[in-house]
Amino acid sequence: MARTIAISDEVYEMLKKLKLPGESFSDVIKRLIKRGGRLSDIAGSGTVTKEGWEELKKLREKRERLDEERKKMLMETLR
Repeated sequence: MARTIAISDEVYEMLKKLKLPGESFSDVIKRLIKRGGRLSDIAGSGTVTKEGWEELKKLREKRERLDEERKKMLMETLR
């Protein structure tokens, strides 16, 4: 299933420059995500609002907590 997202013209141009022959924009984004970019890489770019940045930080912290809980549960089952 495809989804539509809105990005700034600046981000569009950046993605366009990174696009390899035969690659879709989804492919570019997937490749960049797999490469392991950091949230701080986009700080100050105007791509994310201050409120959006705070929300991303909260989601990252929640993911880290859940990962830690999963690790504990797995360790319990291995005992």
